Amino acid sequence: MSAADDLLAELLNNRDKVSLAVWAADCAEHVLPLFERHRPEDDRPRLAIEAARAFARGEIRVGVARKAALAAHAAARDCTNDAARAAARAAGHAAATAHSARHALGPVMYASKAAGFAASAAEREWQSRRLLELQGRA
Repeated sequence: MSAADDLLAELLNNRDKVSLAVWAADCAEHVLPLFERHRPEDDRPRLAIEAARAFARGEIRVGVARKAALAAHAAARDCTNDAARAAARAAGHAAATAHSARHALGPVMYASKAAGFAASAAEREWQSRRLLELQGRA
């Protein structure tokens, strides 16, 4: 396992929703342009990412973040483009991290999917670097 994998396991075991919500929001935001190119008028995924960050700062409660997550998933269902749909789902899972730390894995999976299988290794590498940076271990 890599240092990032070890850190992720530690954060998940400790149910560190705050750290995971920030990282999940970063992962989702990294692919958000894939959604916004196809649906520029739909701000539900962006609002979900903002909700994840607001939760991490202690500005909103779980219920508010959960509503934002559900809205981002509704935006995903409204998409006809696969990459845009996956990016919206990444945003939904970022906000849902407030509810359960395990949702932080959703943006990892959906961001890689949104970036495309050819680029998924590069996306995962970026995600790992970002997690280590956020925890001051890079």
